[in-house]
This record gives sequence, structure tokens and C-alpha cells, in this order.
Amino acid sequence: MERVSSYFLVLALLLPIHYLMDYSSAKNDINTDRSSLLALKSQITLDPQNVLTRNWSTEASVCSWIGVTCDSHYNRVTQLNISDMGLVGTLPPEIGNLSSLVSLDVNENSFHGPIPPSIFNMSFLEVLEVRNNSLSSSLPLDMCKHNLHRLKRLRLSYNELYGEIPSSLGQCSQFEYLSLYNNNFTGFVPREIGNLTKLHEVLNLGENQLTGVIPEEIHHLHNLAVLDLSWNKLSGTLPPTIFNMSSLTMIDLSSNTFSGALPSEIGDMKALQDLYLENNALTGTIPKEIGNLHNLQDMWLSSNELSGSIPREVGNMTALMKLYLDYNRLSGTIPKEIGNLHNLQGMSLGSNELSGSIPREVGNMTALMNLYLGNNSLSGQIPSTIGNILSLIVLQLSSNKLISELPSSICNLTSLEYLLLSNNTLEGTIPQCFGNLSSLVIFHLNKNQFRGLIPATFSKGCSLQSINLNGNKLQGPLPKSLINCGSLRGLDVGNNRLQDEFPFWMDGLPLLRVLVLRSNKFDGNMSLPSQTKIPFPNLQVLDISHNRFVGSLPQRYFKNFRAMIEVNETNLSNDYAFFTDYVEMRLTLKGLDQLLQRLLSAFTTIDLSSNRFSGNIPDSIGNLKFLKYLNLSHNNLIGNIPSSLANMSELESLDLSVNKLDGEIPSELTRLTFLAKLNLSRNNLVGQIPQFKQFSTFENDSYVGNLGLCGVPLTRKCNNENGHRVQSDEEEEYGFIDGFGWRSVVMGYGCGFIVGIGIGYIIIRNGRPRWLVEFFFGIGYNNNKKKKRRNRATPTPTRRRT
Repeated sequence: MERVSSYFLVLALLLPIHYLMDYSSAKNDINTDRSSLLALKSQITLDPQNVLTRNWSTEASVCSWIGVTCDSHYNRVTQLNISDMGLVGTLPPEIGNLSSLVSLDVNENSFHGPIPPSIFNMSFLEVLEVRNNSLSSSLPLDMCKHNLHRLKRLRLSYNELYGEIPSSLGQCSQFEYLSLYNNNFTGFVPREIGNLTKLHEVLNLGENQLTGVIPEEIHHLHNLAVLDLSWNKLSGTLPPTIFNMSSLTMIDLSSNTFSGALPSEIGDMKALQDLYLENNALTGTIPKEIGNLHNLQDMWLSSNELSGSIPREVGNMTALMKLYLDYNRLSGTIPKEIGNLHNLQGMSLGSNELSGSIPREVGNMTALMNLYLGNNSLSGQIPSTIGNILSLIVLQLSSNKLISELPSSICNLTSLEYLLLSNNTLEGTIPQCFGNLSSLVIFHLNKNQFRGLIPATFSKGCSLQSINLNGNKLQGPLPKSLINCGSLRGLDVGNNRLQDEFPFWMDGLPLLRVLVLRSNKFDGNMSLPSQTKIPFPNLQVLDISHNRFVGSLPQRYFKNFRAMIEVNETNLSNDYAFFTDYVEMRLTLKGLDQLLQRLLSAFTTIDLSSNRFSGNIPDSIGNLKFLKYLNLSHNNLIGNIPSSLANMSELESLDLSVNKLDGEIPSELTRLTFLAKLNLSRNNLVGQIPQFKQFSTFENDSYVGNLGLCGVPLTRKCNNENGHRVQSDEEEEYGFIDGFGWRSVVMGYGCGFIVGIGIGYIIIRNGRPRWLVEFFFGIGYNNNKKKKRRNRATPTPTRRRT
């Protein structure tokens, strides 16, 4: 009994001691956790929401701090979530002292510097998320050899990590989610990654610098749902075994250099919903087995080298919402079975070699919003069933062989925003309803055979940003209802038969950047007064060449074209960048017709050539400091070239040819250091050609037809003190062409005279050729000559007998 009592007594004494020891140990551990978190706080240089500044205080329990979760039993920090707080700073090595940490989430901040190696020694860690920071370091090669055996979720995407992907990752056997997307990792995809058989959510190694081939072992990931290796430098053929991964719902291998054919096994991936293989070098045909993918919603095979026809089995993929096969070498016709895709929202078959007509069944795809069939060889009419697709936003049929008139049903497309039908052989009149489509943004019908009037029904609230009707047979005036299109950025009606005066009423459109009226029948005076204080404030391109404008140059515009006087790129909106993607205009630049398919913010040009402008070039033209191309040729301009042109410091091309300009070439023009093309030919300029900087690079054709010019590159030398050439009376009278002075002419005449005398003597002496002698001297001369020959005892020629 005493022994039992002694036992209980000892136990009663030990329990408090044990409790005190546990309490002391726990207190020490939580203090370690607190110190680690305070070390992290001390490395934060910016806390825009003041979360850590105000809340992480030593006066409060660490377990009450925002973002901190503790275990209730052991009183240790087990979770740290400070994601999306806008924090700036570095991660200290002390963070690795949070030895009981299970989850660490610092996503969506601006942490920089390396990931502390101590993080990879946290043996209880299951979740590590540092997505979208600026962390920069390599990963430890042995990161999964000794610790991290419990790690299930590793998300390091959108950082600046580099080096090779450690093969030891294959020893983190509990991985369920692994993303290293958008870093700078190099080397191969480690084959050991095939050991991660519990990986069932995501394997994302996309947007790095990985090379080599896809390892065969990757097909061991039988439970994987998402595989993303896009935007790397991977090569080789697609391993057929990858298409045996029946659990995959998404596969993205886009933007690599994979080659070879698509294996027929692709049809076995019954769970697949998204297939992205665009921007590779895949060849061969699209296998008909692809029609077995009944759950597929997105299929992107664009920008490869696929050939053959589009399999009609595509029509079986009834869940399909996006079908992109553009920029390949597909041929044949568009299968009518494609009309079975009632859920399809976007289809692009453009930039292939497709032929035949657009199937009527396309009208059955009533959910379609984007239809791209441009840059093929499609022929026939646009089917009237196109008007059934009321949800259509984009209709792109440019650069085909489509004919006939537009179907009237096209007026049903009231949701249409982009209509691109350029470069076909469409004809008839443009439907008036287009002016009433308030949602229309891009309206391009250029390079067709449309005739008649431009629709005059553009209503208030018009959303148009770009109108291109260039290269048709349109007549009549510009409709003044265009003033309702306040968002208009580009208007190109060049190469038509329009007849009107200059549209002064348009100079109040605040966003207009492109105005092309070239090659029409516009006339009148452009110098008339206007009520607009600052006309065309954003205009970059003005081309009114090959019309019938008269009067003086429009000095008022030269003073107010703000986009050519000063550059303010801060005003460039996203809408502007969007508009430039649809620019397609042909301009004369540096003497050559060039096709522009994009409008850079710094591009500026004025072309007033081939009109009937008269008077002087105003000094105010020098205000256009940021103008790059100026063409005033083929007019009736007089007077001197203004020295203010030297202020146009960005000028690359200047054409003043075929006018009546006189005086000397201003030496100030040599300051135009970007000038690459100069044409002053066929004027009345005099004096010495400047010989500095860019002017030393221009050749004879820049100055021909100016009889008073001298100096290099002309052969005409300048002889007097003032640099003027000395000209003989004969040259004044006859005006020898550049390069052929009096010396050359005298030498030519002299040589010709001597040779002529010699040949004449031989003809007269020998009497041959007979027809020429008889022509000049008559038949009698021939007989007398024969007699004289006999008297001189010349050998008697042997006669031929007939």
C-alpha cells in the first residue's frame, strides 16, 4: 500500500514538471515563429495597405496577426497567407525557421531577390505558392531529395527564375499540382517527372526556354488533367503515347517547333476539352479520327504546315466552340457538315488554299460570333444564309474570288462590328443599311467593283473607326452624314470616281488620323476659311493626290496639323492600337507605290501631288517638324524653296518636282539629316547644288531639268565666284541637257564629219552601193563611171551568164 502511494506521489510531482517543460518548449517555438515573421516584416519596403505595419505588432499574439494561422494544439504557425497585398521586398532566410508551416502563400505581390534555400528544408510544407512576383534565382538541384516529401502544390509561375529544372522533382512523390510557367528555365524537361504519378491537376512548364523533346515517361501521368508545355523551344515529333493519357482535359503544346504528323491516336482522348497545337511545324493531314472528340470545345491548329482537306468528321464535334485552322496549307472545299456545329462561336479557316463556294450550311451555326475565311481561293456568291447568324460580330472574307452582289440578308447582321470583304470581285451597289449598323467599327470593301453612291445614312451614335472603300467605281460626293461618326480614325476612298469639293466639314473630327482622297475628281480651292479652330488635330496621313484642286496651298492646315507639329504619344489609346491593326492603304512614298498594313504612331505624310495648286510654298510648312514624307510635285508652284523646310527635322522624303520653282536651293536644307529621297527635277532652279551631309548622297536624277543648276552630281561645273555656272550664248539658245555640254557636242559632230567624209569618198570611188549612188547622182553617172574604169585598164570583171 505504501508502494502504491509512493508511485502516485511521484507521478503527481512529474506531471507538473512535464507540463512546465511542454509549455516552455511551446513558448520557445512560438517565439521562434514570431521572430521569423518579424524578420519578414523588416524586409518589406512597401506595404500599400499597411496590413503588416499596423497589425503585425509584438503586443498582440502572433496567432492573431492577419494572414497567420496557428495550430490550436501545438500553438505553432502552420499557414501564412499574405497574397495579393501589393507588398514589395525580399524573402528573408529566417522564413525557413517556421518549421511547422504547412502552407506558404505569397502570390500576387512584388517580392524580388532569390527564394531562400531554407524554404526547401521545411519538412511539413504541403503548399508553396509564390506566383506573380519578381523572384530571381535557381532551384536547388536536390530540392526534393531530403525534404519536401509532403509537398503537394508548387506554384512558382510568373517570376524570373532560371537554371535547369531539377531532376530531383521526381522525388516529390506527393505532387498534385506543379506550375513553373513563365520563367526563364532552360535545359530539358526531366524524364524523372514521369514519377509524379499522383499529379492529377496541372503540370505547367510553359513559357520558358526549355529545349529537347517531350520525354516518353510523361505518359505515366495517368491521372493528369492539364498538360502545358507551350511557348518553349521543344522539338521533335509528338510522342503517340502522349495521346494515350485518357485523363487529359487540356493539352497545350503551342508555340514550339514540333514537327511530324498528328497521330490518329488523338481520337482516343475522349475526355479532352481543349487542344492547343498552334505555332509549330506540324505536317500531314488532319486525321479523321479527330471527329471522335465529342467533348472538345477548343481546337487550335493554326500556323502549322498541315495539308489536305478538312475532314468532314469535324462535323461530329458538336461541343466545339472554337475552331482555328488558319495559316496552314489546307485545300479542297469547306465541308458542308461544318454546319452541324451549332455551338461554334469562333471559326477561322483563313490563309489556306481552300476553294469552292462558302457552303449554305454555314447559316446553321447561329451561335457564331467570329467568322474568318480570308486569304483563300473561295469563289461564288456570299450565301444569303449568312443573314441567319444574328450573333455575328466579325465577318472576314477578304482576298478571295467572291463575285456578284452582296445578299440583302446581310442587313440582318445588326451585331456586326467588323466587316472585311476587300480584294474580291464583288459588284453592285453598297447596301444603304450599312450606314444604319450602329455597332459597325471596321468597314472595309476596298479592291472590288462596287459602283454607285456611298451610303448616306450614317446616323448619330455611329461607331465606325475605319472606312476603306479604295479601288472601286464609286461615284458622287462624300456623304456629309459621316460627321456623325465621331470615333472615325481612318477614311480611304482613293481610286474611285468621286466628284466633290474638299470635305472641310470633316476637319472637326477629333480622332481622324488617315484621310485618303487620291485619284478621284475632287476639285475646288482648299484655302477657303473654316469655322474649326484646330482642324484635323490628329491627322497623320493626308493624301489628296491626282485630283483637280486649285488655288494656293492650304496654309491654314500647315499651321494646325498638331500630330505633325508635336508628338504626344501619351494620348494614344488602346482603341488607336486596335485601329492600326486594320490599316491597309497604298501610298506613294519616296517615289514608289507602297502598301502599308500598319500605321505607326510616328508615321506622317502629306501628298498633294498631281493637282493644279499654284502660288508660293508658304513658310508655315516648316512648322511640320515631325512630318516624314512631303510630296508637292506636278503642280504649278512658283517662287523660291522656303528655307523653313529645314525645320522639318524628321523629313525622310521631299518631292517638289515638275513645278515652276526658281531661285537657289537653300543651303539650310543640308540640316535634314534623315532625308533619304530628294526630287527637285524639272523646275527653274539656279546656282550651285549644296554639298554637305545628305546632299552628297543624291544623284543626277534629283536635279535634272533645272538648266541653271551646277555642281556635283551634274557634269555642269560652277565657274564664277558666286557659284553660278558660266553659260555660252549657244547653250542659252539651245539648252543642252544635263551631262551633254558643248565640248561633248563638238567632239561628236567632229568625229561624225570625218567618218562621213571618208565613207562618202569610198562610195563615190567604187560606185557602190549602186542604189545609193543612183539616188544621189542619177543613172547616167553609173555608165560614165564604168567607162572611166575601162580607160584606166582596170581588170575586167567576170560577168555572170544568165
